[in-house]
Amino acid sequence: MKTAYLLIGLGMVTTLSLVHGQLYAKPTPMVTSEVDIERYAGQWYEIARLPMFFQRHCASNVTANYQLNPDNTVQVLNQCINKKGEVEAAHGVAYPQNPAKNKLKVSFLPSALRWLPFTKGDYWILRLDPHYQVALVGGPSRKYLWLLSRSPTLDQATIDTYLQTARDQGFDVSKLIWTKQSVTPSSP
Repeated sequence: MKTAYLLIGLGMVTTLSLVHGQLYAKPTPMVTSEVDIERYAGQWYEIARLPMFFQRHCASNVTANYQLNPDNTVQVLNQCINKKGEVEAAHGVAYPQNPAKNKLKVSFLPSALRWLPFTKGDYWILRLDPHYQVALVGGPSRKYLWLLSRSPTLDQATIDTYLQTARDQGFDVSKLIWTKQSVTPSSP
């Protein structure tokens, strides 16, 4: 009899936990509409980011370069100047996850390890201006967030609207790291 009560009690606790999780879970972040990867390709300057382990040494001049590969994956080159004044670079590949190409998975591991499912991170394009000049990128966990621009600086009004989008999606923008950019954009 005690076992029956114990099982019923455990079942109720489990059910309540699941219901509580469903009631108070944040909805999945919304992504922008369809992305033209060819237009998205090229150089982006990081304006701000949430802290992340892989960028812990980056002190300034953070850029991301994207190039479309023949197999419709995206070649990624992330660069920054570290705290010692040296250039750090990370090479990776992004894999579109849907026909709209607004959700990608990115891996920076050697190609021999990229087949492993847990080696890729989410790269969701949450907001993108119509001219492909400003982008807000994050993921469903809300642990990562980047504000990117085609130029090293961005006006405050634009920053404010993109930060509001991030807040509306449940991102904690109070923890953003603002990137120092001392580079000038290269000419096309």
